[in-house]
Amino acid sequence: MKRKIKTLLKSFAAELLLYGLLVVGYFFLVLHFLGNWLYHLFQHERKTYAVLALVLIIGQGFMLEILTRALLRFVNPGRED
Repeated sequence: MKRKIKTLLKSFAAELLLYGLLVVGYFFLVLHFLGNWLYHLFQHERKTYAVLALVLIIGQGFMLEILTRALLRFVNPGRED
């Protein structure tokens, strides 16, 4: 039982680290490539900005889930989801 908990904690820590790195990377990529455009939308077209922000948030969630599952499957191939 203790070994299983240790394995689960390692897996959780790895997933948390991956999510953190991916979120920070995504944030800086969006800020760098879309920052000025998003700011312009925010200033002049709030409704379009709101819809686009929601799409970016949902897209980020899907991509993070896909990337994390793939990376964890690569790191720990015997793991069941």
